[in-house]
Amino acid sequence: MHVTVLLHEAVDALAIKPDGVYVDGTFGRGGHSRLILSRLGSNGRLIAFDKDLAAIEAGRTIEDERFCIKHAGFSQMQQMLQAMDVQHVDGVLLDLGVSSPQLEEASRGFSFGSDGPLDMRMDTSHGQTAAEWIASVTESHLGKVIKDYGEERFARQIARAIVVARTRLPIVTTLQLAEIISSVVRSHQRKRENKQNPATRTFQALRIYLNQELEELSLVLPQCLALLNPGGRLVVISFHSLEDRIVKRFMRAAANPDELPRGVPLREKEIQRLSKQKIKLIGRAKRSDEKEVAINIRSRSAVMRIAERISLNG
Repeated sequence: MHVTVLLHEAVDALAIKPDGVYVDGTFGRGGHSRLILSRLGSNGRLIAFDKDLAAIEAGRTIEDERFCIKHAGFSQMQQMLQAMDVQHVDGVLLDLGVSSPQLEEASRGFSFGSDGPLDMRMDTSHGQTAAEWIASVTESHLGKVIKDYGEERFARQIARAIVVARTRLPIVTTLQLAEIISSVVRSHQRKRENKQNPATRTFQALRIYLNQELEELSLVLPQCLALLNPGGRLVVISFHSLEDRIVKRFMRAAANPDELPRGVPLREKEIQRLSKQKIKLIGRAKRSDEKEVAINIRSRSAVMRIAERISLNG
């Protein structure tokens, strides 16, 4: 069963207006969406997005005229909303990363908990599987992906082992890949360092890279800014330091007035326009408390950041 992380905290942070228009950029299994709908009035509206066909199927079970779900990555949000004649919204929620059902379903290939095909695609309707990519990627590129997206210090050694192993036998299952990685990492780790499965960082890196998760996040954040009405909230839940870094830097840049060049003569109106804040930060980054972590261990890495649109100018 999927347990929605920071469920009430995230929906509270949206400061729902009963007649507002909201976007759930990552429907998943609908925990956030259902709570948002419960707080909307009869004239409110919720539009959800998800790449995962299983999530779309789950979303279509919600029989509510105020709700619709679109099969698309959230990087297409602004384009798709405009096609629906939605120019501005009152809040956007992004719950990043992979969901519990995706991890627990062996056929998806996201986890090494049980054996399954090495797929790792969020959207199984198209694109290259992890097995297909591993079969042809160069050793140097593989090592870079594992290092950059997984922050794995044994990336070079893992990449070498994978390339050597694929010359003997195609790498097509999750346990195959996990065993190759584990044999490398365990030979370099000290016993006291072995706090997580040796394959964790590499699996995470491949998933993030193949699904272009960081690129999609970088694309959607400016769209959210453009879509939000004054007073509208952007709420983002991250589960990885690379994701959170992108969100934090974006929000801080939009919240801080632009530094004006010294010695350049500017009129007062121009100074006001250039130094206008686009958003204000709401509170500090929030994490799951001990009670939530005890119920759902996945929530321990969650970081939630909140920003509020100040002006449509600038």
